[in-house]
Amino acid sequence: MHFRATDVKYWAMRDSMFAHWLALVAGWLCLAWVSPVVADEPPRRPRARELGIVIGTLPTGPLNAITDVPGVRVGHVTLQEGVHLNTGVTAILPHAGNLFQERVPAAVFVGNGFGKLLGVTQVEELGELETPVLLTGTLSVWKAADAMVDWMLRQPGMEAVRSINPVVGETNDGFLSDIRARPIRAEHVVQALETAQGGPVAEGTVGAGTGTTAFGFKGGIGTSSRQLPREQGGYVVGVLVQSNFGGDLTVAGVRVEPELPRLPPAANPGGDGSIMIIVATDAPLSARNLRRLAARTMAGLARTGSSLSNGSGDYALAFSTAEECRRRQGGTPRGGVALPNEAMSPLFRAAADATEEAVLNSLFRATTVTGHRGVARALPVESLRGVGVRHR
Repeated sequence: MHFRATDVKYWAMRDSMFAHWLALVAGWLCLAWVSPVVADEPPRRPRARELGIVIGTLPTGPLNAITDVPGVRVGHVTLQEGVHLNTGVTAILPHAGNLFQERVPAAVFVGNGFGKLLGVTQVEELGELETPVLLTGTLSVWKAADAMVDWMLRQPGMEAVRSINPVVGETNDGFLSDIRARPIRAEHVVQALETAQGGPVAEGTVGAGTGTTAFGFKGGIGTSSRQLPREQGGYVVGVLVQSNFGGDLTVAGVRVEPELPRLPPAANPGGDGSIMIIVATDAPLSARNLRRLAARTMAGLARTGSSLSNGSGDYALAFSTAEECRRRQGGTPRGGVALPNEAMSPLFRAAADATEEAVLNSLFRATTVTGHRGVARALPVESLRGVGVRHR
């Protein structure tokens, strides 16, 4: 077989181009594999206590989170798509069993009712919670509720159930997300419910806090806990918040605007907005005293600088995980198990302090987000290191 010089040149050129093409493809594949990992792991931002900011004198639980209450689990699903979508779902489960068949006592307190808390009237009437609690964006409340009902109906032992009271709370994330798109789907809700777990809780720009703002900065999910001394029962109170409200940000009793570097105009700076506060405790409490416990979260909320404005939906839902207080279907009611009124004051203090710190953690852990209608910057937390101590 004979080759002409032009043939050799052609094959050499083709091989060279082929090698170059392979190198480009290999480089592209490496970028495709590596880039998302880098993008999904921004530098970790500190919680309040890591900056020397301590709220109150009661000790926290081991994780300083709502999951310090035995049995409580939290799951998040985060939806971020360019600047168009920044939203998500957060699920809070009081225990690992079927909540419809093993209900927990619960109660709701409304600070200001400009919001949509689905299922609230039945919780108030019966004093119990029969589903997990979901948090999401305002216009996705009903889609999330429908998905959770469908999920519960498919659980073992639910074949004869004819009515379910889904509890779904919200804040309006329409500044950073196209809220009219209503992007929450059934699979997002199922994922949040089925991946919920104990242990450390992700905070800041995650789940239902992905598109929220607070005090003109990026808000989000925050959590904290308190543990009572043994002589007061040793009970744990855990709080999780979805912060999306305004006011004059106050940290450890200090109005912090003078502490912050000069910044561009804040996002959504008005006082309006909302917050969902979920309180869990292992203290055996009646629904009546759970409502009193939920009310004390407003003291902690006020300490952060909120005035519970006209356009704010400020809701607190509290439940007890105590085994002796659970309401089992077909079981015999047990009397005389709830704590008396005179045992409540330490729990009130724990709820107020944990709420205040949970709000701070929601801000401190949040990251800057460029969204649908503008930018919500992360709070410049290093400027606040030890702020409470500096001003004593």
